[in-house]
Amino acid sequence: MVTMMSDSIPRKTLTISIDVGGTFTDVVMVDRETGATWTIKTPTTPPGFEKGFIRGIREVLALARRHPMEVAQVSHATTVATNAILEMRGARAALLTTRGFRHVLEIGRHDIPRKANLYSWVKPRRAVAPRFIHEVGQRHDALGNELMPLSEADVRAAAAAMKAQGIRAVAICFLHSYANAEHELRARRIVKEVIPDAMVSISSEVLPVFREYERATATILNVYVMPLVAVYVARLEGELKAAGIDAPLLLMKSSGGVAGAATIQREPIQTALSGPAAGVIGSVHEAGLAGFRNVITVDVGGTSADICVIQQGRPGVTTKGQVGPWPMTLPTVDIHTIGAGGGSIARVTAAGTLEVGPESAGALPGPICYGRGGVEPTVTDARLVLGHLPEALLDGAMRIDRAAARKGIAEKIGVPLGLSVEEAAAGIIDVLNNNMLAAIRLVSIERGLDPRDFVLLPFGGAGPLHGGELARLLGIPTIVVPPAPGVLSAQGLTVSSLRSEFSRTCLQALASLDTDAIKARFDEMQAEADAWLESEQVPLADRRVEWEAALRYKHQGFELHVPWSDRTVSRAAAMDLATAFHALHRQLYSFALERTPIELVGLRVTATGRLPAPTRPPLQDGQEQQAATVGRQAVCIDGSFVDSPVYERARLSPGQVIEGPAIIRQVDATLLLGRDEVATVHPYGALVIRVST
Repeated sequence: MVTMMSDSIPRKTLTISIDVGGTFTDVVMVDRETGATWTIKTPTTPPGFEKGFIRGIREVLALARRHPMEVAQVSHATTVATNAILEMRGARAALLTTRGFRHVLEIGRHDIPRKANLYSWVKPRRAVAPRFIHEVGQRHDALGNELMPLSEADVRAAAAAMKAQGIRAVAICFLHSYANAEHELRARRIVKEVIPDAMVSISSEVLPVFREYERATATILNVYVMPLVAVYVARLEGELKAAGIDAPLLLMKSSGGVAGAATIQREPIQTALSGPAAGVIGSVHEAGLAGFRNVITVDVGGTSADICVIQQGRPGVTTKGQVGPWPMTLPTVDIHTIGAGGGSIARVTAAGTLEVGPESAGALPGPICYGRGGVEPTVTDARLVLGHLPEALLDGAMRIDRAAARKGIAEKIGVPLGLSVEEAAAGIIDVLNNNMLAAIRLVSIERGLDPRDFVLLPFGGAGPLHGGELARLLGIPTIVVPPAPGVLSAQGLTVSSLRSEFSRTCLQALASLDTDAIKARFDEMQAEADAWLESEQVPLADRRVEWEAALRYKHQGFELHVPWSDRTVSRAAAMDLATAFHALHRQLYSFALERTPIELVGLRVTATGRLPAPTRPPLQDGQEQQAATVGRQAVCIDGSFVDSPVYERARLSPGQVIEGPAIIRQVDATLLLGRDEVATVHPYGALVIRVST
């Protein structure tokens, strides 16, 4: 039934969120007024991801019997920029830089990636080859003073050479342009005069902070993916218009907020980690409804596991992220990703050991049991063999083949290792769990945090299967499984806010702070933040702006970000910053150098615009526990099969208690409840599981 206003025009009350994953495209539609929610999982459609995008929207509208004109907002987490960077299939790009700095990209940094072999590691291929890097005469100092004027003749000659090379994507990064953008702005105008159809990014807009290598890399990657993202976003807007949907398209940024399509077309690099960020925002919301603010999230999909720590209801934000081999120094939600998922392939190595991941069977051909041509055993196949999955997924729409999974695991893993099929399957699960365990310890214990002080929130299509096992390994006593764990990233989009960050480099000793200069920088960024919020048409009551400072001990090579909680620039505020910095350094590294001078390195302003949040009514009392039981199946727990009940989650009532072992199935995920695990249905739909550790 379509909700109509008095003049027969549908009321715009629907929010649609779409998360495109490696295997499935998740669609969540929420009625903001009633809280009614509909979800769809449809196969992802590479390389034309927009096809699955619009198909999912049409399906969810049909499911709810609602009109396209009722849609008020469409939010999307995209992997287009990420995939283009990882697969090195962006635009042919060129770099315009200061004379003498042509080889900044090739030099890079001298640090070796974690776990890489010191003697055999080879630097990755750069996004721009040296023959496409052009130098021009110009120079500013670190304070922005002009030492050498821009040679416009050099810029025109370089642009002409780029045009001859077939370049249509140009990055401009001049020395110290974060302190004075005048030369970059003029160079962009000249390049556009010579190559009118070129897409041009300048570092003073993409990342106006010091460190030449990271700033140049971000600027290059931005323009490298710009044509692909611009075309993709244009196609999405075209598909929405053709479907009769007249609503703004918002895209998730890596920092955990959304921005309009126009902003993302200018700064596509902001979406490089958008999918995982949406899941974290959804986790914050769901954990909060269940009454928890300190959370470790584990998003286990078909290909990867994304891990994040949430403290006091706020996920960490870092400028030390990475996409593939390149640094991502833009603000991103602090997520650690490993190649571990339901599609992770298990193999016996030449040394006779069992290896699981990081290679994945993906959507096609997928696990053996999917019957799409997969021949390599995966984690999903192992779960099926152990009875942890029903023989049909997606609410019965997708049959899976247990016999084929058994045969594949026996031939590829069991026989080579001299194990039974069940032992081989259990070994696959154990290896994957320990891979994830190491990653969780990396973001918790190695940062001075005790996992036992947090609850574990597993989500993604495979997350709830691993939740109990990981909680036991970590000693975590409580697990929270959200109502729709398999589509939580899409749900996170429905509760996300508009967000944008503005940064400046400002090198000063904290003890002798030039308060006038700092205030002037903050005023500049505050004005930019206000202008952005105005451009996004955010009402004054829904705006929030936060300040923070990047600090380090003198001679340190890295910084820590500390909130500038008192929005005044004064000596007293500087002392408060110093105290907070010492405390944060002690937490992360177990010591603080309180007699060592502190340097202010940079400033950041974060602007947030709150969007209308959908209503979530509490669950209504439903059927009795017996009605929620839909069958029984043999489940392998700790090496032996146990006849266990199977519950339909949609039939569970608030306050209902379920004791393990048991299987709880739903359309988007399956939950394994182990021995000595007790689940209680929270009034807002989450399953709160107490684990005997």
